[in-house]
Amino acid sequence: MNFISVRSMAESDITVLGEKGQVVIPKHVRERLKLIPKTKFLVYGYQDTVMLKKLELPDVRGELESLWKEMDKVFAGKRRPTEEEIVAEVQRYRAEKRRRAKVGKKE
Repeated sequence: MNFISVRSMAESDITVLGEKGQVVIPKHVRERLKLIPKTKFLVYGYQDTVMLKKLELPDVRGELESLWKEMDKVFAGKRRPTEEEIVAEVQRYRAEKRRRAKVGKKE
C-alpha cells in the first residue's frame, strides 16, 4: 500500500457536486495528473470520504497491431490463423503480462 506524505500533498481545493452528480476536478490537478476528458476512475467511498483513482487501461489497439505484425512475420507464406487461435493467443499474452506484473509487485 502506498502512503502519501503530508509534505508531498498538493494544496486542497473546494469543489461542488452538481445536480447530475458531476464533480469538477480543479484545472491545476487535471494538468498535473494529465487528466483528459473520458479518463476512467475507480471511485472509493468510505464513511464521509470519496476518493478517485485514475485507471490505466491497456492499449488494446496497440497490442493488436503489435500482435498482427508479429503474426505476419510468423505466418509469412503460411496458413492464416483462425479467429479462435487469435483470441487464444491474445488471452495467453494478457495472462502472461498479468503474471509478470504480480511477480514484479511481490519483489
